[in-house]
Amino acid sequence: MAEFKLERKTLPPTEDDAFQDFREIALLEFHHQFDYRHSLGKTSKFFLALEEGKLLATKRKVCGSVYMPPRAVCPKDLNVTEWLELSGKGTLESWTLCPYPPSYAQTETPYILAYVRLEGTSSLFLHQLRKVSVDDLRYGLKVKVAFAQSAVRHPLDYIWFEVSN
Repeated sequence: MAEFKLERKTLPPTEDDAFQDFREIALLEFHHQFDYRHSLGKTSKFFLALEEGKLLATKRKVCGSVYMPPRAVCPKDLNVTEWLELSGKGTLESWTLCPYPPSYAQTETPYILAYVRLEGTSSLFLHQLRKVSVDDLRYGLKVKVAFAQSAVRHPLDYIWFEVSN
């Protein structure tokens, strides 16, 4: 059985307090550890290719749409897509600075989330942009995918974007 700590607190009321009956709160603190196993399903090939240093998208032959991240089924006509390898080159379309990275990421701050239009795709791809000064960020900046050269803690750490020369 897990050990836990339960702390009781009473928050001070405010004027015209609609939550006056909810001012007594309990804070629960405990250590939680578990194993997690999840199938990445029909897009598993995308993650397996990242391990090999390849960037895959999916394409629908009939309409020509190329999806990144990959989709097993085209949202326009609901037909099965096929795999397509991308160059990894793209253009910065938008970005945001996050003061705190996700818990799985071991990276510098601020954590830059970038919307990138990868060459040959019909959609934007949201992922981390590294090794760039915030002052150098601009619309249209040329970027490329970089691949991890060693083991990673989370599948999203297999790749990131960097400025392209």
